[in-house]
Amino acid sequence: MGTFSSEDIAYRSFDGRPLLGRAYRPAGTARALVVEVHGGAWTSGDRLNNQPIHEALAAHGIAVFALDFRMAPAHAYPAAVRDVNFGIRWARARCAALAGAVCPVGGLGTSSGGQLLGLNALRPDDPLHTQPDAPDSDETRGANARLDFAIACWPILDPLARYRMAKAKGIANLITAHHAFWPDEAAMAQGNPRLVLERGEATALPPLLIIQGEADENVEHQRADEFAAAYRAAGARVELAKFPGEPHNFVAKSPAAPASLAALERMRRFIDAQLL
Repeated sequence: MGTFSSEDIAYRSFDGRPLLGRAYRPAGTARALVVEVHGGAWTSGDRLNNQPIHEALAAHGIAVFALDFRMAPAHAYPAAVRDVNFGIRWARARCAALAGAVCPVGGLGTSSGGQLLGLNALRPDDPLHTQPDAPDSDETRGANARLDFAIACWPILDPLARYRMAKAKGIANLITAHHAFWPDEAAMAQGNPRLVLERGEATALPPLLIIQGEADENVEHQRADEFAAAYRAAGARVELAKFPGEPHNFVAKSPAAPASLAALERMRRFIDAQLL
């Protein structure tokens, strides 16, 4: 495993407050750059949530830029979607500085970060996602948010279905988080990667890997199967890796466990395959 360094960098700001990303740079030249989007039900967490994943990729020669972004309840949909879109464009414009060379740029999203990344992966140029809602400079001029590949870990790729599941099961914390981020069910349908596919609205379909535990109580694990089938039906390349008995966020919770190590290896092999 290789060595790497890390540092926090402000990639944009609002009302004088910076939004930070943590950059992980492998020693030498990275073979790819991954923009990472954390989970936390759109209301909590930060760029350090998935540090075991970041470090495993960086040690494998993959640069990572892990984003902070605006969160609910202070900032509702689509603020975080726009931050992620900007973050991808910002990172692509600085690929040489972040990775040591211009290289493929992919994305990785976990849980609710899977929805934020997935929506931008499918519709990178959507005016709703690229619309400036802050006084940005010309830092991203000439860059786009199109991803060369994407990884979705225990993702909320159908937030409307997840909301209805939470209501049916009475999972109060998930219901509260949905109410904080989403204005209503119509917004959950609009910002819904699964429904974007079904409506034929996707303008990009990057190669995709989905990592999903089968004992996940935050999202029904069969949603991963359904999304993978819809993605494949749209003519895109998708891999689905499911892990029996594993809960939500299992890699970050227990990074040294056998299933977590297998999931990390699957991520590394998937990225390597995109670079051939």
